[in-house]
Amino acid sequence: MFFRTAISPQELSINLFNLNDQKLLKNNLKQLLMNSLENKVAYITGGSKGIGYGIAQTLLAKGMKVAITGRNLHSVQSAATSLSADPSRVLALQSEVSVAETEAKAVQATIDHFGKLDVLVANAGVGHFSSIETLTAEQWKETIDTNLTGVFNSVKACIDPLKETKGYIITIASLAGANFFETASAYNASKFGLVGFTQAVMLDLRKYGIKVSTIMPGSVATNFNQHVPGDADAWKIQPEDIGQLVADLLEMNPRTLPSKVEVRPSMPGK
Repeated sequence: MFFRTAISPQELSINLFNLNDQKLLKNNLKQLLMNSLENKVAYITGGSKGIGYGIAQTLLAKGMKVAITGRNLHSVQSAATSLSADPSRVLALQSEVSVAETEAKAVQATIDHFGKLDVLVANAGVGHFSSIETLTAEQWKETIDTNLTGVFNSVKACIDPLKETKGYIITIASLAGANFFETASAYNASKFGLVGFTQAVMLDLRKYGIKVSTIMPGSVATNFNQHVPGDADAWKIQPEDIGQLVADLLEMNPRTLPSKVEVRPSMPGK
């Protein structure tokens, strides 16, 4: 009887390739399962229209469940119905982000309804654009209270449940958080503050496995500041584009964190 006591270099190479291939396949499968968005839960502020609505649409298409909030309950409920007829996948909530108590209640209602929280998208925002000479104290306060303090309230309400799921916080800032312009003293202040706030929170929370990013869009075709989107806005970023960017962040390999993302139209405005 003949027994082989050695294998050829070619056979050894094939066996090692197969072994490495199996390890790669196993790692890829593990990552795929880890990053799957199926049945994960997102809480999206300002989700009844514009960027928030576009994000909700994209995440639902990825198999997630979403809670959307807004100041006007009827508007939020109407948006939720448009997003999905299945109440097990979409929850409409009324909340004023500038009031900590209402945000805490809305986040708890999301957890009560879906059983957990995986993602916070802090999107709610307002804009008052006026020279500092004519900008009122009320306009200043509403801008800062909504765009900056409101995000603080949302983040504070979500920290503990996101620790449990090692979740993700995404804030929607603006290129106005890096570039100042005339008549935007309040808006610039709120968005510069939001970018700094988000980056500091990222450093505070990553030791818990919570990832934090801020997205800084340029011109987006939305209803922001009473604008009505139309054909003339076709050159701008569309809300679903921001939704795709959010999904890309959530699906990225967890070892990598794009903590600050600037995004602008690929071509200048017409």
